[in-house]
Amino acid sequence: MKNIILIGYMGCGKTTVGKNLARICGYTFLDTDEWIEEQQGRSISEIFATDGEEAFREMETQCIQTLIDGKLEGYVISTGGGMPVREVNRQLLKKLGKVIYLSVKPETVYERIKGDTKRPLLQCDDPLSKIKDMIAMRAPAYRDGADYIVRVDTLKQYTVALKIKKLVMKGYHKKSVYKSNAKKNYNKKGAVKTNETSCN
Repeated sequence: MKNIILIGYMGCGKTTVGKNLARICGYTFLDTDEWIEEQQGRSISEIFATDGEEAFREMETQCIQTLIDGKLEGYVISTGGGMPVREVNRQLLKKLGKVIYLSVKPETVYERIKGDTKRPLLQCDDPLSKIKDMIAMRAPAYRDGADYIVRVDTLKQYTVALKIKKLVMKGYHKKSVYKSNAKKNYNKKGAVKTNETSCN
């Protein structure tokens, strides 16, 4: 396995889970937001304020391409919440390694990050509604870009890291983990049945 990439909405636990996962696997941890800040010499908030969101999204694409060109291996990579929204980024991330989507409910995110002034997209009057809208908008891109999806709301972040290690390194599946590209099965009434495998 070259690298493990974590995607998902802000506050889903990518950084904490990623650091735990890197330690468990003996990998190196890399945060793409921190990488961009170091390259630009300024914070994400400053980039948004000065250059705008579209310029930042282009920086994200350049970041992934640079990591691919550098033949990066043995890393757990935490991505920015909006990085997989661009189709080109989803394609590039899959070239970089195995992509894991940390799926989280809006209410969980709100409880984790309310009052955090470092999140430029959530500086508004009703952040919970904004979170709900953004997750609904981004979820299809997250699912499309992921090799596996892990639901994290009720799990401790170290437990999530252990699940990901089992999933990626050994190919195990739990009830809270399933392949995002699994084939859909249809019953006689045409209802979709999720192809989800359990090892319990």
